[in-house]
Amino acid sequence: MKKLFILPAIAIALTFAACGGGSENNSATETAEQSTTAEPTTTPTETVPGIENVESSNTITVEANDQMKFNTDLLKVKAGEPVELTLKNVGTLPKESMGHNLIVLKPGVDVATFASEAVAAVDADYLPKTSLSSVAAHTKLLGPGEEDKITFTLEAGVYTFICSFPGHYGVMQGKIVAE
Repeated sequence: MKKLFILPAIAIALTFAACGGGSENNSATETAEQSTTAEPTTTPTETVPGIENVESSNTITVEANDQMKFNTDLLKVKAGEPVELTLKNVGTLPKESMGHNLIVLKPGVDVATFASEAVAAVDADYLPKTSLSSVAAHTKLLGPGEEDKITFTLEAGVYTFICSFPGHYGVMQGKIVAE
């Protein structure tokens, strides 16, 4: 009779011990996961594939077309020196349906969030005034055959550039590496 009570007691004790040990491991894992996701996703030493094949130039011309493409998606400039960038819209479709701009975002800016805010900024050529602190430089919104020249200076880092016209940022984006 005593054996009948001892076996279930041992089984229950082992079950509690196993559950307790597992929860400590889970909380340790959760803590480790939380600390790794809290780290910044963009670092100044970010590696950009193909950048070693790009010639550094602080005088740049970028073309945008009716196929929603920039003619380049990778640029290299000298940090701390003025960059002269010209955007040309080489397309033929009207500005209202296929306008283009080029917005250089500061490192760490979430592109999708910025672009979703830009869609609502119709009156400001899709440059949301609420997000101007996220912008390092920008051109005007251009129609067919138009161009805009801007001058700006970047600190060392990796910058994303996009066209913020609705629906364009997904395919019209690239990187500027300032070193």
